[in-house]
Amino acid sequence: MRVQADITYPADAATVAAMLADPAFVEEYCASTGAVSHSVDVTGDAAAGFTVTTVRTMPTDRFPDVARKFVGATIDVRQTDTWEPAAADGARRGATTVEVVGTPLRLSGSLRLTPAGSGTEQTLDGDLKASVPLIGGRLEQAAEPAVMAGVRQQERVGGSWLTRP
Repeated sequence: MRVQADITYPADAATVAAMLADPAFVEEYCASTGAVSHSVDVTGDAAAGFTVTTVRTMPTDRFPDVARKFVGATIDVRQTDTWEPAAADGARRGATTVEVVGTPLRLSGSLRLTPAGSGTEQTLDGDLKASVPLIGGRLEQAAEPAVMAGVRQQERVGGSWLTRP
């Protein structure tokens, strides 16, 4: 299943990259998602390329029954975002992988940060795949709203982060 989303941030691309590479921002985002627990690892820095890896233990109480049968009361979501160094105009390319540990569900995609007027646009273009015969499509459809909710939450937390005094 194709997943595409755009986030608009009220800051230039260098500032947005610095936010995305800041462990304090990533911690705040993870906590805001309703995770029961989480871990954050940031390697590299915003001036160069960097990688952000998170593992969030998420409750499944809002999952459809078909999905909960496979995963139980919680799931571990491992996300790795890898960003290349900035181009001359501040734009960056990256890649993301989101795995629901212990399940056949995975999102793989590309990321872009693009200067847009006085702000920056972050774009996700990915494939959400559940490698299960017969019901894989149903699992993908069940997981897609959670993926989009995570994107929207990152936009909210990032917008708030960037407009703080």
